[in-house]
Amino acid sequence: MRLPHQRGPLHDLPDTPEAYDAVLADVAEQALARITPEGNLEHPDALDDVGDTSLGVTSLLALAHARTKDARLPEAVLRSLRFHLRERVYTQDNPGYPNLRVRDSGFPYARYVLEPGAHPIGDWPSTVWALLQLVNVLDTTDGLIDDELRADLVELGHGYWRWLTEATFFNPQEAGNQAIGCVVGGLMLAGHLPAEQAEAVRGRALSLYGEEIRAHRVRDRGALLPPEHGGAYDNNYGPISLSFLAQAHRVSGEEVFAEDGDTLARYLDARLTNGGFDIGGPRYSEQHSGFESVLGLRYFGSRIGADIGRYRGDSRWGRHAVKPDGGVDGHFAFMLVWQIQDTTPWRRNPSRATYRHQLRAGSVSVAFDSRMTPSLIEAAGTYYLPAAINRQHGFGPVVDGFLLCRPMGEVRVRDASAEGLTAKLVTKPVVGRDHVLRHVRSLYVTDGTALWLTVAVERLPGDPYLLAGLPYAADDGDRVRRTSIPDAVAAGELRLTHPESATPDHFDARAERTQEQAAFALAADPRGYGNPDEGWRHLITSTVLEADPAKNTPADLHVFAMRYGGQGPFAPEFEQTEEGLAVRTESFTALLGDPAGDATGDPTLTLR
Repeated sequence: MRLPHQRGPLHDLPDTPEAYDAVLADVAEQALARITPEGNLEHPDALDDVGDTSLGVTSLLALAHARTKDARLPEAVLRSLRFHLRERVYTQDNPGYPNLRVRDSGFPYARYVLEPGAHPIGDWPSTVWALLQLVNVLDTTDGLIDDELRADLVELGHGYWRWLTEATFFNPQEAGNQAIGCVVGGLMLAGHLPAEQAEAVRGRALSLYGEEIRAHRVRDRGALLPPEHGGAYDNNYGPISLSFLAQAHRVSGEEVFAEDGDTLARYLDARLTNGGFDIGGPRYSEQHSGFESVLGLRYFGSRIGADIGRYRGDSRWGRHAVKPDGGVDGHFAFMLVWQIQDTTPWRRNPSRATYRHQLRAGSVSVAFDSRMTPSLIEAAGTYYLPAAINRQHGFGPVVDGFLLCRPMGEVRVRDASAEGLTAKLVTKPVVGRDHVLRHVRSLYVTDGTALWLTVAVERLPGDPYLLAGLPYAADDGDRVRRTSIPDAVAAGELRLTHPESATPDHFDARAERTQEQAAFALAADPRGYGNPDEGWRHLITSTVLEADPAKNTPADLHVFAMRYGGQGPFAPEFEQTEEGLAVRTESFTALLGDPAGDATGDPTLTLR
């Protein structure tokens, strides 16, 4: 079964002027065939996210006319603008809307659902989107609309801004992408206002960013990130936030947006596998954005010198939002406008930087969480998630049903490279049920095609084994498909075990259910509102790749050794020397220093 959302890398989409003109030409043909006598450009099946969508298509027609001067488009632009002003601008409070600070303000807003009171919770982001569509229309209609209509549109935009920032609470859904989008709308609107109003709106937009967004950033994997639906990062909305930061920097020149975008881009580069697969988030675990991410990935990939365009997008939304029948939808149209206007080239080569939270070379990558436990391993085309046992999730030694991967103290890291090899040694103090402090040393080595994992820990009681991951998905060319078949060998016996129970809190990799579906089933709130990351943490057991300890290891140590991918025999050797633990495999020799580390307490690693 193929995963429905993560398809081809976004940098594979052609982005020449000719390619974009072809996209706009297709939009224009669809719009001209669809437009109603009243001027409505909404998709006939649109039910939600509808308050800004006709205006979004209008903005695309305006851009198309600016580029091609197609004589058929001005009349459609004017008709659709009048439709929006007449039919999609609301000034009476939506019944049941819970986030008002001022009742009966009379300020205009856009509705998420047109029926009064049907679903008012989405009105805030819909109004942000409407503001963004509107300023794009203002930016691209010089000579196309008269002064009176332009004045009406500017007044409407200012009204949208006042509703968003005065009549309601700011960012009521705690969604970083929506909040930064609102700031972008204010910055762009300021360019169309009289000087005094422009200064006030621009100042308010910058203060909102500093006080309501930047001051509330959340730390994850060493980076401060704009919060998304209560979490640090969401793999659908995070790249969308990156696009908003790119546009904010483009239109304002304020360095704070560049700095924060660089931070988010480096974070994304570290968590993203070589193949562009990612998983996890407080709103969506596996759903990926499409064209909405292109601007940010391209803009900041170029700035930080990283190939973050490898991010796998939803190619069904590769150019613009669509309905199930493939018909154009104006939702998020502003992102297509901006990516067409921006000419930053894609950066296609990997960053040369060494990230604490990632090991990456060739087709192999390991992304680490804040505790320096792998959150995702990619090797030999297979993606491994942290496995679950007794409600404990991760990679690491298991003794008496207890997983030794949660640190009890500072986690130390040492990176090394030698002759085509890249390595990372993670030393983690842990405490088991016996309350004994032990040091788990995990060595990750790759030659770009295979990954070697060696885990050494002070001798454990009973019959320990290594929790070595949950094989979940595999690359299938331009798609990602589900798999439960690992490509791995171990120095000790290797087993793939599956849960005996078929209930939602026991995840079997052989079943058709995806991780996201299972996570939502375990979340406290309905799908689309619940936190799938939080739901997934309720998982009791999963499919598990288990490795027994290697034989012939030093008497005071348990050593586990695995190779993910690769060819040929695997018979590693281990020796305790005066300098530390020597690990010899068919491809390298590594010396792991004393767990106490060097003079500063950091681990020592020699690789050859």
